[in-house]
Amino acid sequence: MRGSESHVVCESCGRKVPRSKGVAYEKMIRFGTEPSSLSNVRFMTKRKVYYCISCAKHRGIFERKKREAERNAANRF
Repeated sequence: MRGSESHVVCESCGRKVPRSKGVAYEKMIRFGTEPSSLSNVRFMTKRKVYYCISCAKHRGIFERKKREAERNAANRF
């Protein structure tokens, strides 16, 4: 539909933002017996979450995405 865009809910503050303005981030979720030990992980899953601009800037998500893009560009060549 023209002019109507779906809204997403910010994972951190609960603000509703348009999907185009929301910052998508894939969050890794680990399931195991103890959350502190990485050796005893039963399975891991990825979940796509959205943050509003202010929360993404505060949490440093833009910096993480920048580092991942640089790493992927270095591995490509």
